[in-house]
Amino acid sequence: MRTVTAMRGAATLAALLLAGTASGAQAQFSGDPGPGDGRASSAGAPAPEQGRSERRAERRRTQRQVAVSPYLEVDQILTADLKNGGDVLTYTNLAVGVDAAIVTNRAELAGSVRYEHRIGWNGGLGDSDMVSGLLRGRIEAARGLNLEGGALATRTRADGQGAASGLFIGDASNVADLYSFYAGPTFARRIGGLDVGAGYRFGYTKVEVDEPAILSPGTQPQDIFDSSTNHVAWASVGARPGDLPFGWQVSGGYEREDASQLDQRYEGKFVRADVTVPIGPTVALLGGVGYEDIEIGQRNPVVDANGVPVRDASGRFITDKSSPRQLSFDTDGLIWDAGVMWQPSRRTSLTARVGRRYGDTIYTGSFAYRPDHATTIQVGVYDGLSSLGRGLSGGLAALPTQFDPIRNPISGDINPCVFGQQGGGCLSNQLGNATSAQYRSRGVQATLSSRYGRWSYGVGLGYDQRKLLAPLLSPIGNLNGIKDENYYLFVSAGRQLDADSDLTVSGYVNYFDNGAPGASDVQSAGLTTAYSRRFWRSLTGTAAASLNAFDQEGFNSQLIGSALVGLRYNF
Repeated sequence: MRTVTAMRGAATLAALLLAGTASGAQAQFSGDPGPGDGRASSAGAPAPEQGRSERRAERRRTQRQVAVSPYLEVDQILTADLKNGGDVLTYTNLAVGVDAAIVTNRAELAGSVRYEHRIGWNGGLGDSDMVSGLLRGRIEAARGLNLEGGALATRTRADGQGAASGLFIGDASNVADLYSFYAGPTFARRIGGLDVGAGYRFGYTKVEVDEPAILSPGTQPQDIFDSSTNHVAWASVGARPGDLPFGWQVSGGYEREDASQLDQRYEGKFVRADVTVPIGPTVALLGGVGYEDIEIGQRNPVVDANGVPVRDASGRFITDKSSPRQLSFDTDGLIWDAGVMWQPSRRTSLTARVGRRYGDTIYTGSFAYRPDHATTIQVGVYDGLSSLGRGLSGGLAALPTQFDPIRNPISGDINPCVFGQQGGGCLSNQLGNATSAQYRSRGVQATLSSRYGRWSYGVGLGYDQRKLLAPLLSPIGNLNGIKDENYYLFVSAGRQLDADSDLTVSGYVNYFDNGAPGASDVQSAGLTTAYSRRFWRSLTGTAAASLNAFDQEGFNSQLIGSALVGLRYNF
């Protein structure tokens, strides 16, 4: 009896490993968070596969939830630099937006979109406009066929070496408005005893900069991203253990990105075969071998008489259209990886892999644990080639389709981490520096999402290393090989005090280690708390306060205190 039970457990484990064939193929692409199977090149690691009864229970908990809430909001905000005795700035914020959470049998969507007009009253703070938001959704068009999409609008630092405060208020220097979206179909279905998967994704990213960064003397700035389009297509077919004592999968795909800055182009393709060999009821060996071909190229920037790259009013390099495209990365040949997966229950899984890609040794892995329906812990270790555009497309695709959008009540920005019943996800490693460079990205990211009684919690933390890629014979060839490192932590907690009021607290710590010669490191941290109370029907009042600290060698350290009082009317 024990032998039969062990064999059934091993077969179940292998079946779960090979059930998501489309996701396994998709995970091969650079900058793609993937399904958390260890081959992914970003940190998203989903919860372990649920059984049929658990999936039915989950659907019963979430079925037919449709909440769409448009609103109008008026805020009065005061902010001051408490460390340097700076001016006290006051401004009025007029906002219109909509928050949505939709869950039906065939569709899931979560998001928040907001437009703000800020009216400055003193301190030289002029009027400004801002659009911000985060959307992630999925529609089941037919059995096994889903239409998916996501979008992000936010503000970030344009150049990681330049000075900027933690609050992106007004048209300050080194502030970038960033817009990104992706959309495409995915297909995953069991046909004639085979698991068949395929998909396509189109992504677009745009960055707008009003004033370039202020840099320390002697620092060579990086180029600032402008816009790019990227296409990803993949397909796979596999079989679970049955006729054979192991599972197998064959997959292939193609990816391309075209960026306007320096006429940059990324092109990659792969084909590979994978096997899954159960060696026990909870353990399986993983292995794969294949071929990949990747090329990254760009044109030179225009240079002046001294050979220094020329920049436009936004701080971007001007492309020399007459120069030939030079390769900054070129590899083709055999790829392989081997690893192990441990899944002691349907709520816990651990995957670890070592392999050879990009002409180098890579290590990837993931861990997911769901102790109950309200708590999810996810960890991912990633290693891949990426860029701002491809990284954001993959990062958005890895976010859950059910989450609670968290905004900074003072700045109105969407926070980089989101949390919900499906777990959490962070875009912190994609944001923070709008460089146009392609790069090798390595790191680890972990998230915790939980609810207990009237409390909800979320934690996201990670480490990301970017090794920049540039043609060695280019005027910016000295940027090749520079390593920038980013450490980040984001926490949030909220409690519903009673039927009409709630309290939220959020905070972040970030350390950016510049690898460029002469560039200084950047440290920032912030803490925000907000209290909201419904006064009458759909009219809600909010009071909020925050402290944000910013420190960078060569620039004045800042400690910014802010306070807000506001009214919101929900329709």
